[in-house]
Amino acid sequence: MDRAEKRETVEALHDAFAKTDAIVVAHYAGLSVSDMTRLRRDMRSAGGQVKVAKNRLVKLALEGTDAKGITDLLKGPTCLAYSEDPVAAPKVAVKFAKTNDKFVILGGAMGATVLNPEGVSSLANLPSLDELRSKLLGLIQAPASKIARVLNEPGGQLARVFAAYGKTGEAA
Repeated sequence: MDRAEKRETVEALHDAFAKTDAIVVAHYAGLSVSDMTRLRRDMRSAGGQVKVAKNRLVKLALEGTDAKGITDLLKGPTCLAYSEDPVAAPKVAVKFAKTNDKFVILGGAMGATVLNPEGVSSLANLPSLDELRSKLLGLIQAPASKIARVLNEPGGQLARVFAAYGKTGEAA
């Protein structure tokens, strides 16, 4: 890799890290190509990305971002998983680490907060942004639907009473 390519890589990583809310750092030594491909595919389907780059270039890319505190984790063969959703990358990484013992999570960052492996695991247990939005929408809609049901109920009761009187009038 010549200097121009390294500069482009650092700039691309810096832009990606500046936009992301969560970064997971992990060792991947011993993973097969098919395992790494599966990790990349799972991460992409969750809205994240997995990058493997030289630690020195990643440290340069982290300068000036909120996640610069994770530079101490960059030792040995590391890969970075990141996503704009603060839960997506940790969720996929932790799930992948459970099935592959060669994939070891070292830690990560959520904004300016540096996370240890337990912090990444607890972040992975949180619901995603989409799940939270749907729960919030359900909570907002529930009172409105209950009010509509209460307002419609008296009319329904009257209709049932008239129907009952109608049936008794026909029977007589």
